[in-house]
Amino acid sequence: MREHIRALKAEFESLRIGKDDLLRLLDEAEIPEGVYNSNAIENSTLTLRETERILLELEVSRDITAREVFEAKNLARVVEYIRDKPQTSTLTKETILFLHKMLLTGINDDIAGRFRTTGEYVRVGTHVAPAPEHVESMIEALLAKYMSDHETYDIDKIAKFHLAFEAIHPFLDGNGRIGRVLINWQLLRVGFPVIIIRDKEKAFYYQAFRDYNDKKALKGMEKILALALTESLNKRLAYLKGEHIMTLAEYANKHKESLRALLNKARRQTIPAFREKGVWKIGASFSTKS
Repeated sequence: MREHIRALKAEFESLRIGKDDLLRLLDEAEIPEGVYNSNAIENSTLTLRETERILLELEVSRDITAREVFEAKNLARVVEYIRDKPQTSTLTKETILFLHKMLLTGINDDIAGRFRTTGEYVRVGTHVAPAPEHVESMIEALLAKYMSDHETYDIDKIAKFHLAFEAIHPFLDGNGRIGRVLINWQLLRVGFPVIIIRDKEKAFYYQAFRDYNDKKALKGMEKILALALTESLNKRLAYLKGEHIMTLAEYANKHKESLRALLNKARRQTIPAFREKGVWKIGASFSTKS
């Protein structure tokens, strides 16, 4: 898959020239979907439609908690911030703390923008995070190791960072959402588009953490990020090429192909399909015969 991603990235870099406005529109359109999925992984009850309405300052048809409103708006603000930050900027401890403060302001101001301190222990499933006294030095060491590693393939390096960051669990709240934001910070700074880790696939995502905590295995998270990145690149390439975009169901009907088979290929990213609001789509010019 590495060579495939490299080829997609080269095509993306070639086609994106002069089309920054289009790419920005795609990024902006994805914000509600990214916010919805990241919050849903953390058990938010908001639907995608409700998330969209909250971000547009529109009324929602049911009573929802103030916390869920803040979670949606704050995370969207963080996502916009990292997208607009100069791509030459370096990821630092101070940046991580600033993003966390943005995320939790108005939700839990007492812990916003600071690491866990004395007496603040956390457990995720069966994993007990390191003692708070070690958190800051472990984050500093993790950042130093990440920044000094110029040999590891980018996706593998980002996957390893994400697994280690979540194992440290430096905050009392917001670790998962900040961790996924950092994935996109890192992708943007090596020339990739942002990705969405989806709530529907969180069983695989959680298993990747268990594999890491139990066996220090990295493959699960590497695969999750590689598939998400391939999908993100396929989407942007379809728009950059000016493709007519159709749902995979429409494509299957038009070409008399099995929708189930196409969906399986889409999930494995062996065809250039991508999701918008959870619906699989593809460029109309794609041919399974090629």
